[in-house]
Amino acid sequence: MWRNALISCTILPLLLAANITVFAQPVVIKRLDGSSISSQTIEEKISDMMATSCVTGLNIAILNDNKIVYTKSFGLRDKEKQLPLTTDSIMYGASFTKAVFATLVAQLVVEGTLDLDAPIQKYLPKPLPDYDNYRDLADDPRYLTITLRMLLNHTAGFANFRWLNHGKKLEIKFTPGSRYAYSGEGINLAQFIVETVTQKNVGTLIQDRIFNPLAMHNTSMQWQDRFNDKLAVGHDEKEKPLGHVKRKKINAAGSMDTSLNDYAHFMEGVMQASILSKEAKAIMLAPQIAITTPSQFPTLSTASTDENKNIQLAYGLGWGIFQTPYGKAYFKEGHDDGWENHSVVFDEQKTGVVIMSNSANGDGIFKELLALLIRDVYTPWKWEGYLPTRCR
Repeated sequence: MWRNALISCTILPLLLAANITVFAQPVVIKRLDGSSISSQTIEEKISDMMATSCVTGLNIAILNDNKIVYTKSFGLRDKEKQLPLTTDSIMYGASFTKAVFATLVAQLVVEGTLDLDAPIQKYLPKPLPDYDNYRDLADDPRYLTITLRMLLNHTAGFANFRWLNHGKKLEIKFTPGSRYAYSGEGINLAQFIVETVTQKNVGTLIQDRIFNPLAMHNTSMQWQDRFNDKLAVGHDEKEKPLGHVKRKKINAAGSMDTSLNDYAHFMEGVMQASILSKEAKAIMLAPQIAITTPSQFPTLSTASTDENKNIQLAYGLGWGIFQTPYGKAYFKEGHDDGWENHSVVFDEQKTGVVIMSNSANGDGIFKELLALLIRDVYTPWKWEGYLPTRCR
């Protein structure tokens, strides 16, 4: 007996030092409808979902009471090399970047550095079309009416990106402020204004104001070579590796690399209003413009539907908004070839989810996944394009 106790006392510290969980206890997750689900059940069902939908890798974080209570990795970060995905793997954040940038802008608005409703021209020492990147607007005086609010709530009148236009020219497609049309181009113009006013690049501002305070050490607005050892790569519908673009240019619309652990801490900071004031959070997450389009993409579609009227689908500043029997929810997603990300928070219930996948098939299980994890059956999955898919 003494010998067995000695062995236990010797081995247990070694296991703990190696970061091995000796007695893993199931986590119980609280869901919106008052029910609960165990981590064991979640993991069994997700493994089946991934197998039937050919999802290469999936990272999930769940927040209860405005705190991270569960994180888990499934599958591979690189199928070709058979490398496992972890919660610290470096993944492409895609348009998750916009939510981080919107948080920065909300901070600066409350501090009085920026005015959401002043024409952006006010902040520039010369006319906007005098800058090389905006010369295409020289013959359209409507640029003079564009505000930061319009840029952040996607009503400035731009296509998602100028390269989608004939001749790849920047054009104002409709009267600024009149309707919603998702636009990374507008977010990049907002970046230009922020950098002009502060005389600092957005990467530095976000690093100092958001990433560092939240200890997001595996996150950056531009590629870092130190990420190489933890790199996840995207995969197409047939699970073939697509690589990971190492973006050197800071782009507020979508240059951020991050990990699940880091981005979950960002979401926790927003939920708790610890990374921004309650006033800034309220400004950022107030509904700005109703959305009536049947789908988010193509962004300039003029088709209309009442399908999402019951949830009052709208856009705030950098985040989507909808209403549910459990109160207001806010969300942000991120897409690119081989990458599918989604986050949603039910504010009054203090419950949220972060999903990150390095698979083009990832969003094919998002509808089922949200319902499983927290009983979210309110997210406008058709509008999002989260069409359930099966590959087997």
